[in-house]
Amino acid sequence: MSLFNQVSGDIITAMKAKDKVTLEALRNIKKVFIEAKTAPGANDTLDDAAALKILQKLAKQGTDSAALYNSQGRPDLAEAEQAQVAVIERYLPKQMDAAEIEVAVKEIIAATGASSIKDMGKVMGMASKQLAGRADGKTISDIVKRLLA
Repeated sequence: MSLFNQVSGDIITAMKAKDKVTLEALRNIKKVFIEAKTAPGANDTLDDAAALKILQKLAKQGTDSAALYNSQGRPDLAEAEQAQVAVIERYLPKQMDAAEIEVAVKEIIAATGASSIKDMGKVMGMASKQLAGRADGKTISDIVKRLLA
């Protein structure tokens, strides 16, 4: 089942359960999915890879907003954002920890034959594709820099 259909089904479940937080988050996700499907050049389709990127973006935005609210002394708004992020994260694959990312990056470095920081672009290109959805780009970049330095 595609992520779009899964979210649509879960909206119905959340309505029946009267779970307002989940319902609001899922409706927001579906709205963004529909916008992506109807964007010029999308051919009215949304594959799971594109949906995952959208979910990652929404989760990152929510986390950043929660941090901003906390820094401005608005814990009530921060809690609401974190609750929405928790709903979004249900649909994301399990995130890799730093040790797992490092092992994967070492394999990629070996496969590409990278030996210096000049090869970072080549390694990052492969790492971004292989670890998409399971690791944060900044974390990958930091590990690649450290290993190639």
